[in-house]
Amino acid sequence: MKPSLKTLLAFSSLLVGTAAHAHIAVSGTGPAIAGTSYEAQFTVGHGCSGADTYRIKVAIPAGVTSVRPLDSTFGKAVVEKDANNNVTSVTWTRGSTTEVLPADTHAHRLVLRARMPDAPFTTVYFPTTQTCRDAQGAETIVEWVGTSGGHDHGGDAGTTPQAEPAPSLFVYPKRTPGWNKYTVEEHVHDFTVFSDAQIVWAGNRAFSPNPVTKGLIESDTDTDELTEIHPGTEIWVKY
Repeated sequence: MKPSLKTLLAFSSLLVGTAAHAHIAVSGTGPAIAGTSYEAQFTVGHGCSGADTYRIKVAIPAGVTSVRPLDSTFGKAVVEKDANNNVTSVTWTRGSTTEVLPADTHAHRLVLRARMPDAPFTTVYFPTTQTCRDAQGAETIVEWVGTSGGHDHGGDAGTTPQAEPAPSLFVYPKRTPGWNKYTVEEHVHDFTVFSDAQIVWAGNRAFSPNPVTKGLIESDTDTDELTEIHPGTEIWVKY
């Protein structure tokens, strides 16, 4: 590492990025860390074609364990389990049809606690079924199950329809302040996952979300810009 970068990192500030969200998004107060408990908040941004949301069913993917949902003002949570007593889904339903709003005017928040899989640098998808009811009692169902990683709606260049994006969480590695060494087992090309890092090194390649540090990387003839990480790559990250 070049002395100029070392000096800069001693004083550089973190650049916190933001991620794009689907219309049903999941987030928390901090990053979801591999192998640790996380309080996931599902935000239902809108209803269906003008109708209010009546029921939300969230499928729990394999590897997500110790699931405990919270009841909410939206409605009580009901869990489904498999033969091994693992929670496979959580469903929140309005207490009665009279609680459904006459129009799509509100957003809703639903929360569960769960242990994240011990699989850093991976994305966990929560396929979700949204059921809405209009003032006449007619139901509309929207499946948020797409796992392509994109947030576009409708067709693929006007040809093959794409599924609505499922709520997803990126699983971050465990870290300590300072330098952390990881072996990445998944292909990483979306570097917003390092938005809370000061710098990332892989061999003679480096990346930083900090524009000043990024400029130093680009001007250093002995350092290449890190733009993707292949499985099996060893990296150093400073938080």
